[in-house]
Amino acid sequence: MGKITGFMEFERELPEKRPVAERIKDSKELYKDFPESALRIQAARCMDCGIPFCHSGCTLCNLIPQWNDLVYRERWEDASQALHRTNNFPEFTGRICPALCEASCVVGINGEAVAIREIEKTVAEKGWQEGYIKPLKPLSLTGKRVAVIGSGPAGMACAQQLTRVGHSVTLYEKNESVGGLLRFGIPDFKLEKEVVERRVNQMKEEGLTIKTGVHVGVDLSIEQLRQESDAIVLTGGAEQPRNLPIQGREFKGIHFAMSFLAQQNRRVAGSKIAPDEVIHAAGKRVVVIGGGDTGSDCVGTSNRHGAVSVTQLELLPKPPRDRADETPWPTWPHMLRTSTSHEEGCDRMWSILTKYFEGDEQGNVKRLHCVKLRWIEQEDGSRPQMEEIAGSEFVLEADLVLLAMGFLGPVKTGLLDELGVALDARGNVKVDHQFQTSVAGVFAAGDMATGQSLVLKCIDSGRKAARGVDAYLRGGESILEP
Repeated sequence: MGKITGFMEFERELPEKRPVAERIKDSKELYKDFPESALRIQAARCMDCGIPFCHSGCTLCNLIPQWNDLVYRERWEDASQALHRTNNFPEFTGRICPALCEASCVVGINGEAVAIREIEKTVAEKGWQEGYIKPLKPLSLTGKRVAVIGSGPAGMACAQQLTRVGHSVTLYEKNESVGGLLRFGIPDFKLEKEVVERRVNQMKEEGLTIKTGVHVGVDLSIEQLRQESDAIVLTGGAEQPRNLPIQGREFKGIHFAMSFLAQQNRRVAGSKIAPDEVIHAAGKRVVVIGGGDTGSDCVGTSNRHGAVSVTQLELLPKPPRDRADETPWPTWPHMLRTSTSHEEGCDRMWSILTKYFEGDEQGNVKRLHCVKLRWIEQEDGSRPQMEEIAGSEFVLEADLVLLAMGFLGPVKTGLLDELGVALDARGNVKVDHQFQTSVAGVFAAGDMATGQSLVLKCIDSGRKAARGVDAYLRGGESILEP
């Protein structure tokens, strides 16, 4: 470890955020630069535990104590290599991962966790600046052809791993650019798209073929794809949004969150939006239904548009301010989280059920009729049941309603139906231990196989699926590292 007493000497410190009044006027990232000298001090707080519990939190099993020590010793190239051994895209996770590792950090038992995510991001950026991150071209080609359908983090990771061991990989994306929700979901103020494009260029230099604007099953038949490929990997994500089928759902001004967020990403990228398709919060009273990260992203985007007000509703009760007793260290804590978007202005309400929408004569949404809930614990330990509180009905004025209530799994019509792959009990694509589906030679990874998840879990899933595909194509063991 870099400094034996570092965790006792130094306090947790993170980079400053840009002032709210400044950052809501643009779509640039939120944080100011953090001096390398300050980052080395943060790396010195790592205890190099006998059992590094940060690994239990990190799905990717990142070598966290190793690169913390290397950063402290200013061995940046070695730190970059250690970081990339387990994670294809640390600059993504260093920005948008919720830092499950920090929740499991031993320093965090009775203090503040090591700033692992910030260190990860900085090591990755240093790698790009100093030229440590280079294309890793295969030494030879296997002659095997792989089609990866869907270019989110799972598809990108899977395609890169397979390309590097010599397979001829084509990555298909139905949208105009690569990245999935990294590109058309996560706002630029959390992840500027130049960061994604930088990796895409690296993957092209390594030999990956990318075909955008190709909707497999529509623009390209499954039969043709199977004839042209020795293996197929499904990484199309969990794109079926949860709807709210109540009275008034048909009113104009009620949209799924991803339609709103994807359009904003395209707007920032310079794309023109057809006038009759514009979803914009300027001058509007916005209500976001759903209290998760997607809802938070809608809040931040609405504030940047210039919304008059933003209200976020959550069906579940308000979490406790500190770690709940039922989620002790080193588990991911159930607790209240306030995002940078919430800090920019938002009225948050918990235990709220939307009963119906009210509109005007032109068919535009104007109000939500809601009721407050109480949640009743069950004696048998099953899920608490909600009960409406009599007399608690109220009305919210709204000109724009964004539905951010999560996703129900992958879209079944089209590709999945035509392939005939089996689904699990939750409606996701069922895979075995090598990520192969019920159809020989067809694999699946990421949210398509697990349901809605996190970026780091998608990267991990894509890497593991690549091992399964590689083993299948070689008729034995994969040469890819775990």
